[in-house]
Amino acid sequence: MPIAVVTDSTAYLPAGYAETYAVRTVPLHVSLDGAAAIDETDFGPGDLAHAFDRKHRVTTAGATPEELARAYRDALDAGADGVVAVHLSRQLSGTWDAARLAAREVDPALVRVVDSRSTAMGLGFSVLAAAEAAKSGAELAEVERIAVSTAERTTTLFSVQTLEYLRRGGRIGTAAAVLGTALAIKPLLHVHDGRIDALEKVRTTTRAMARLLEISLRSAGSGSAAIAVHHLAAPERAEQLAVRIRAGLGDSVDCVASEVGAVIGAHIGPGAVGVVVLPNGWRSGA
Repeated sequence: MPIAVVTDSTAYLPAGYAETYAVRTVPLHVSLDGAAAIDETDFGPGDLAHAFDRKHRVTTAGATPEELARAYRDALDAGADGVVAVHLSRQLSGTWDAARLAAREVDPALVRVVDSRSTAMGLGFSVLAAAEAAKSGAELAEVERIAVSTAERTTTLFSVQTLEYLRRGGRIGTAAAVLGTALAIKPLLHVHDGRIDALEKVRTTTRAMARLLEISLRSAGSGSAAIAVHHLAAPERAEQLAVRIRAGLGDSVDCVASEVGAVIGAHIGPGAVGVVVLPNGWRSGA
């Protein structure tokens, strides 16, 4: 049987893609005020907005080695010849470390773990490229190689209304958060070497959206590209950005817009908008 591809719930694949490409997804977790963890698949963006409104303390946790091992073992038991597990950046979550432990427990020769060095569709494009390769009959090493090479070609950018949510989650330094708040800056960020880093400081949301558009068009290049526009509680801004990207790139772009889930949303906060760019697309078999 084809190689199985496993990911986690922060890939935020477009509707229907996981089923079409037989991608198995392991949920990450959300907790309110220190209560028992809830699977992200059972706690959507609307639930997160409600939690924010009620001033709940929202924390997140990665998948456990046991949960991941179960998913890998289930895939092999179903007849897969091997598993390529592609997860969000090890710099952003303990999920990758848990996946390595799970792979060693199940069978390190048959389970390969890939660090996407990103999240959302920065992870999702790598997952889809691997899944398409697996569906076409590629062997374990080749599926792993394609997942890695796709991740390396991906650019992930985003703008937040405040750095406070990233500061609370320990994803960005306190000094940077204080600076952004004090100067009323709408920071433009990117995922670089798996970490969240400042890219530019702009004064307004309008300017941040303009810069996201400019950088996205430049990153896409002159050929075909796959682009995802993400948001949390900002559907109109996200769709406007997607429309402008499509207009700028024409028929050469495959652009989707979607809301992120609660695990990533808890760290970027309401009003955040992001863009993931993959030059040449994920169907290129890079």
